[in-house]
Amino acid sequence: MSETQEWLVCQSDPIPDDVARMLATVPEWFGDPQSNAEYIEDARTKETWTISDNGKVIGVILLSRHFPQTAEIHFMLVDREFHGQGVGTALIQAIAKDAKEKGVKLLEVKTLGASHPDKNYARTRYFYEKLGFIPLEETELWGADTPCLIMVKPL
Repeated sequence: MSETQEWLVCQSDPIPDDVARMLATVPEWFGDPQSNAEYIEDARTKETWTISDNGKVIGVILLSRHFPQTAEIHFMLVDREFHGQGVGTALIQAIAKDAKEKGVKLLEVKTLGASHPDKNYARTRYFYEKLGFIPLEETELWGADTPCLIMVKPL
């Protein structure tokens, strides 16, 4: 696919098998077996948005809606083969549009904070910032060795 590809984002049924397959493509972001098992289980119950290419799911967002005015990206994953092709951007744009239409004012995401030296998550933070997310707070929600950065995007 070219960078000008227009991706079709759809709300979908649960896709735990696709999440398991895609997790294996990006171990530098998702290398903890216990966390991965939790994400796979979450893919059975959370609101799910996907992008497919020739019938194969290549990107997914799992959403949580804690309050009517907010939505949280609980989990986002793009198959490594499709990094840099606009899949993640299309997912974020689609869920933001849907959330705004439903009266959501803030879209939230949690990611590894900048006080941790992981270069892959520096790319993740840059991606979210490029799409309008702003850092709100870095906490020890996930423990002292895993700083959690809470980011929000006003809708």
